[in-house]
Order: sequence, then C-alpha cells, then structure tokens
Amino acid sequence: MNAYLAELIGTGLLLLLGSGVVANMLLPKTKGNGGGIMAITTGWALGVFVGVVVAGPYSGAHLNPAVTIGLALTGQFDWALAPGYIIAQVLGAMIGVGMAWLMYKDHYDASVDAGLKAAPFATSPAIRNLPLNFLSEVVGTFVLILVILYNQGVEIGDLNETPIGMGSLGAIPVAFLVWVIGLSLGGTTGYAINPARDFGPRIMHSILPIKGKGSSGWDYAWVPILGPCVGAVLAAGLYLMAGA
Repeated sequence: MNAYLAELIGTGLLLLLGSGVVANMLLPKTKGNGGGIMAITTGWALGVFVGVVVAGPYSGAHLNPAVTIGLALTGQFDWALAPGYIIAQVLGAMIGVGMAWLMYKDHYDASVDAGLKAAPFATSPAIRNLPLNFLSEVVGTFVLILVILYNQGVEIGDLNETPIGMGSLGAIPVAFLVWVIGLSLGGTTGYAINPARDFGPRIMHSILPIKGKGSSGWDYAWVPILGPCVGAVLAAGLYLMAGA
C-alpha cells in the first residue's frame, strides 16, 4: 500500500471509531447513550489501535501531523514527505468523521442540542480559558510525542525498509498511551492532541447538512491545531537536548 494512502485509511478508521464512540455516548436514542468518559477514552484508544494496525506496516502510522512534525524535527523522518502525510491525515479524518455522521444521522436529527451535535466532530473546552486550553493541548501532545520519540530508532535512510511512527511503538502500547492521556489530561479540552483529528472534522461540521448544528467553533479552532504542534516541537527539543 502507498504510504500516503495508508495514512488516509488509518486516520479515517481512527476518526470513524473515535467520532463514532462520541456520537454513541452523547446523541439521543443510541444504544450507548450515557456511557461516559471511560467509554469515550477507550473507544478513541482502540480507534488508534485499529489505525496503527492497518497503516503501521506501510507508513509507520503517524495518523497525526504532530507525530510527523516531531519525527521530522528529530531527523527520523524526511521533511519532503511531511506535506503529503499531513494532507492525507486531514483528508482521512474528513472521510472518517463523515462516515460516522452518516451512520448516526437519525440520532443527529433526533437531537435538539447543537453542542451535542458538534461534539463528535471537533473538540471544545469544558471551561473556556484559552491560555489554559492551549496549555492543555501542548502538555497532552508533549507526552504523546515524547513517548513515541523514545521508541523510535530507525535512521531516515531506512525509511523505505522500516516505516517509523506510532507503529514503531506498537499498536497496543500506543493505544494505552492515548488512553491514559485521555483519562488523565483530557478533561479540560477533550484532548485533540492531533491537528488533523480536529481540523478535518471541523471542516466537515461546517459543510455537512446537519439540522440545527449551530457554530463550528472556528474562533477556538487554533487551540487544537497550534497546541499539538507546539507540544511536538517541545518534545522534539527535549529529545534532542537529552542527546537521544
């Protein structure tokens, strides 16, 4: 499989399952309504597992521009490949969340709460405090990228033989990593920790014909886009300073 296609499919599966679990837990008249944070964080973690299993052998399973940036900054990934990876991730996220919306369309239509309709698409703060919301995304992504970086070890010249990314950590360990970040650090902003995961679905929320959907929250969108990028830069900087 082409690496870019692998990133698109892997990220699409991640968002299909991640958006799906949020819709299942929050939208009215679903079988899972009211499942709570444990179900949501578990669904996202296992969504990462599925995406890594599919994309890992072909692209390394970045599935996240912050991962791509972190690996490129530390010389473990070719910058020339980064734009294609990031575009594929955003497109995959759009396709995945669109499929989840279609599956749950009756339940979106049954809801009169614009906030609930937006939640399966993009993140929003529990308490709006932009500096602290931004910090939350920085810290959560910093943890994600630092752990991933310390589990690489493939030189850039070996990329075609051994793709690097979250797949190098392993599907099960990276699922646990995302799970603990969600449980421990996700209560403030919903832990986007992935610009593509938030940006692509926010676009879809804007363009899909969702009845009574309300605002797509573009005034907040910079937080889950820039916060993870800064977290990735800081993680890469610490990794390099430590002489890893």
